[in-house]
Amino acid sequence: MLDPSSSEEESDGIVEEESKEAMAPQAGSRISPSRTSESSGGLAPSSSRSSARPTSPSPSAASEEKEDLEKLQRDEEERKKKLQLYVFVMRCVAYPFNAKQPTDMARRQQKITKQQLQQTKDRFQAFLNGDTQIVADEAFINAVQSYNEVFLKSDRVAKMVQSGGFSANDFREVFKRHIEKRVRSLPEIDGLSKETVLSSWMAKFDTIYRGDEDPRKAQQRMTASAASELILSKDQLYEMFQNILGIKKFEHQLLYQACQLDNLDEQAAQIRRELDGRLQMADQIARGGKFPKFVSKEMEAMYIEELKSSVNQLMANLESMPVSKGGEFKLQKLKRGHNTSIIDMGQEDENTLSKSDVVLSFTLEVVIMEVQGLKSLAPNRIVYCTMEVEGGEKLQTDQAEASKPTWGTQGDFTTTHPLPAVKVKLFTESTGVLALEDKELGRVVLHPTPNSPKQSELHKMTVTKACPDQDLKIKLAIRMDKPQNMKHCGYLWAFGKNVWKRWKKRFFVLVQVSQYTFAMCSYREKKSEPQELLQLDGYTVDYSDPQPGLDGGRAFFNAVKEGDTVMFASDDEQDRILWVQAMYRATGQSHKPVPPTQVQKLNSKGGASAQMDAPISQFYADRAQKHGMDEFISANPCSFDHASLFEMVQRLTLDHRLNDTFCCLGWFSPGQVFVLDEYCARNGVRGCHRHLCYLRDLLERAESGAIIDPTLLHYSFAFCASHVHGNRPDGLSTVKVDEKERFEDIKERLRVILENHIVNFRYCFPFGRPEGALKATLSLLERVLMKDIVTPVPPEEVKGVIRKCLEQAAQLNYQRIKEYAKIEGKKREMYEHPVFCLASQVMDLTIQNVGRLVTPAKKLEETIRLAELVIEVLQQNQEHHAEAFAWWTDLMVEHAENFLALYAIDMDAALEIQSPESWDSFPLFQLLNDFLRMDYHLCNGKFHKHLQDLYAPLVVRYVDLMESSIAQSIHKGFDRESWEPVNNGSGTSEDLFWKLDALQTFIRDLHWPEEEFAKHLESRIKLMSSNMIENCVKRTRMAFESKLAKSSKTTDFRISPTLCTMFNVMVDAKDQSAKLCAMEMGQEKQFHSQIDELIEESVRDMIQLLVAKFVAILEGVLAKISRYDEGTLFSSFLSFTVKAASKYVDVPKPGMDVADGYVTFVRHSQDMLRDKVNEEVYIERLFDQWYTATMNLLGTWLTERMDQQLHVYQLKILIRITKKKYRDFRLQGVLDSTLNSKMYDTVRNRLTVEEATASVREGGMQGISMKDSDEEDEEDD
Repeated sequence: MLDPSSSEEESDGIVEEESKEAMAPQAGSRISPSRTSESSGGLAPSSSRSSARPTSPSPSAASEEKEDLEKLQRDEEERKKKLQLYVFVMRCVAYPFNAKQPTDMARRQQKITKQQLQQTKDRFQAFLNGDTQIVADEAFINAVQSYNEVFLKSDRVAKMVQSGGFSANDFREVFKRHIEKRVRSLPEIDGLSKETVLSSWMAKFDTIYRGDEDPRKAQQRMTASAASELILSKDQLYEMFQNILGIKKFEHQLLYQACQLDNLDEQAAQIRRELDGRLQMADQIARGGKFPKFVSKEMEAMYIEELKSSVNQLMANLESMPVSKGGEFKLQKLKRGHNTSIIDMGQEDENTLSKSDVVLSFTLEVVIMEVQGLKSLAPNRIVYCTMEVEGGEKLQTDQAEASKPTWGTQGDFTTTHPLPAVKVKLFTESTGVLALEDKELGRVVLHPTPNSPKQSELHKMTVTKACPDQDLKIKLAIRMDKPQNMKHCGYLWAFGKNVWKRWKKRFFVLVQVSQYTFAMCSYREKKSEPQELLQLDGYTVDYSDPQPGLDGGRAFFNAVKEGDTVMFASDDEQDRILWVQAMYRATGQSHKPVPPTQVQKLNSKGGASAQMDAPISQFYADRAQKHGMDEFISANPCSFDHASLFEMVQRLTLDHRLNDTFCCLGWFSPGQVFVLDEYCARNGVRGCHRHLCYLRDLLERAESGAIIDPTLLHYSFAFCASHVHGNRPDGLSTVKVDEKERFEDIKERLRVILENHIVNFRYCFPFGRPEGALKATLSLLERVLMKDIVTPVPPEEVKGVIRKCLEQAAQLNYQRIKEYAKIEGKKREMYEHPVFCLASQVMDLTIQNVGRLVTPAKKLEETIRLAELVIEVLQQNQEHHAEAFAWWTDLMVEHAENFLALYAIDMDAALEIQSPESWDSFPLFQLLNDFLRMDYHLCNGKFHKHLQDLYAPLVVRYVDLMESSIAQSIHKGFDRESWEPVNNGSGTSEDLFWKLDALQTFIRDLHWPEEEFAKHLESRIKLMSSNMIENCVKRTRMAFESKLAKSSKTTDFRISPTLCTMFNVMVDAKDQSAKLCAMEMGQEKQFHSQIDELIEESVRDMIQLLVAKFVAILEGVLAKISRYDEGTLFSSFLSFTVKAASKYVDVPKPGMDVADGYVTFVRHSQDMLRDKVNEEVYIERLFDQWYTATMNLLGTWLTERMDQQLHVYQLKILIRITKKKYRDFRLQGVLDSTLNSKMYDTVRNRLTVEEATASVREGGMQGISMKDSDEEDEEDD
């Protein structure tokens, strides 16, 4: 048969074209076709090892030629081995009956290559440079910047990509985890959820990652790859294993056609032969005693039972394959001539077929085209045809006129008769009135078979006596299908001992009742049950020479069984070949019949026509023999060491898988799993051997740097462990010594590599990728440490192993980042330091020479940079690896402490060389402490306490020095203080408060973790601040008092800015004390309240001093006008002089300049205080006291002169001062209750009375009156 995908001519062309290159290496080494037993020896795996390379090759030409020849021989043996292996694989693909392609496997993603990684880096750098059109906010840009620096540029990622362990999905998931914390820390925005921000950022990430690539193409490519990753067609599987085994296309075509892979019957027969051979091999092992070496002698008998049980299971699987729609007969364990050891002989009668067990169902299509020779009827007479199959229903065509009797009508029938009788009759309608039936003109009876021609043919009809047309012919076509369970049919001559006892030609049908039951049945016409049948179990079919004495038949063959021979003969050679091939598939025999070469001349006149008479399968077999493929096709699978062959195909498949475009991590694709499963089941490869080889191959790849999924290793290891310890995961209870030894070796190798992976967990599983791999590694290590599969390993033992690994990991990780820091520092020095301008000279410097150039400041800078790297490593461990170590959290804490302890050595060395007067190392403490105090496990740990012990003396000493320095600055500052306003106070106070705030900020930013010492520091700083502020307040008060004492006591006195500055210092001191002296605990009253009381007292004193100054000035004014008191000599003299002079000149009003001067002084003082002093409360208090004191002074002065009448000039001055004072203080916001005091009422009443008296006596006050309006006051102003 032809491959449905190609024609014979096309395949011939390919063979002719491609065989030229294949014939060259085959010419000298092609082996002639031989029996299976002869060809298998040269292809056994052991033969490839027999010819080893010479241990000490000679340099002579003869030796080199011999070496080349041996290499060619090895290559040729390897090629043959792969070809034979490909034959076995092709049969597994062509007719699988044990395995299916799994659909529940995890879909593997496309792996990232080095070129794609570089392209991704370029795309993200272009985004950061602003070369894209993607709009993003600052937060997203910062996230991308961090992702680019930390992840994309990481050497660990580059190494992982080189190993094929990173997929695009990994890149995306790492970014997603990277931004989740950032987004969660963002402030809440109304109407914008953080999930929306996350999805928006991920969409932008995808846009950056994709670049200018069309997303539709990417989606199509992903869909296509995903489809090929899930389910593969047979052609795709063939092509895959051609690539795996290095098979050429034309070799595949030759093998495909010669093996008849498109013929399911041939494949099923091949399976039956293989199973038969495996049973025979089991019997040979049992008889010969050539058992493999088992761990126990009792396992030898169990081994035979296992072999037979596995074959029985395969038989059951094959039996479950569908055979036909009609056959209901199923056998569980069919009796075979060679396997009576497995089957109970008592079941022989039950396994014997009866005639009723053979059921065939045929579908017939009868198409009536036309009738010819109908001349006697009138042209308009109606004619029609009927058709029926014997025993079935009758169908009728449409009506037609006699002049044109054509129909094209099809009738469909179903029958169980292999030789049915099909009757077709021609009728015409009767014209008589009394006629009951139509008139029959003719009929034809046909006996079609499935081999009958399908095209339409003319058949002569048998006419009735009433029809004058004797030459009636009908053109019709009969198509009889071939049921699925009918493998061949035709007429044969047959003769046997028990059946067909007379040499006679009969119609035979080869029927498949079930996968293991075939019968040769002879049928008579119109019978559904066979007349006789022969069950072919145990028979062997072969070609035979012509038998004398048997008349009939030309091409002979026979079926032989112990005690029975049945002879058959066909009428031509091609029919014989087809029958022998069909019966060969049915019997399941190991011997393959080969047609005699001389038989080709029996039915031919020339070779060419003989070749055309042969079946197409024989043509392909001959062509395969021509190209040297016959030995691989006819090889007996049971004679091969399938364990070694499977080991080879699995290793090559794994190499192919690891080199494809998927990030497989060692997992086979569904198609590969399907083929390997089918191969193991069909050829009896032990499951333990399969997984041991798989583990060995995976470990070799892992040791060479490939990324292997530990879950996959765990699966195979668990299988092998269960098998070795007797748990029968695949139904096998026997354990070979070789399997146990290999398992122990692999177990030790696996333990070593797992421990190495845990030691290198940052580099084997960077950024937690592959997802869950580290956790699976720890789980597998725990399984490997188990002595058996029942007894769990003590937790302390597992813990001890992991602890040891993490100790090594701490050393390794610190050494790596230390080297990285050195490389980074050298690069920076090359660009920054003038010594390193010439890079070629720099590279020659040794580490010692570079070390001499390191200053303490440089060393400290390197230590701080190293601390940043240490923190980054610990943060990444917590973020990406802590989940895997969830069961061993304490071990991860120990690992972190060990890691920090290594850093502590370098940190201590760097701090030792720092100057005692240098405080540049505090940023190092802040950096480390800010990280450690936020970590629940590391806070107040060993390293953290060591850090505190190291820095506590430095902090105390720093505070002491700062206290001394600030105290000195206060003393010197106030001595030289000019009291010029600076910000909220003076220069000295501002400097003091800034230093105290800076010191407290520094101490606060230290976030000292030890609570007791932190409280001590806080108390110390607050106490120091309180003392410093107290000193500042006292010095300010003293300066205020001194400044005020030196000032004028007349109305020329002016409030200077310096006095206001002193007030502001008090105000600022009060504000700063609330911040600098307040404590959160109960000591707040001790410092903050005390300094507040001192400030209040000092302010009160300053106000009193200033009010006293204002009172003294008023007293001076009153002293001046006291000279006009009634009854004094000076008063009489002044009055007379003024009266006399006023007659001649305009004499100024005496006393008005005094009043104006005082009023100006008051207003200036009020404006200055209001403008310069920063505290409103103090101003209001000062104005209240000022008004009250001066008003009391006026009242007292008037009370002393209660019995005297005021001089007119005294009256005018007092009226003006009183009115202006009242008005001005009211404008400054003094309350009415204060303004309208009793003393004010007393003064006002007295002045009103005096004004009335003076008006009567003097004749008027020249416009000055207590009742003056505001407008007059303004004009006066």
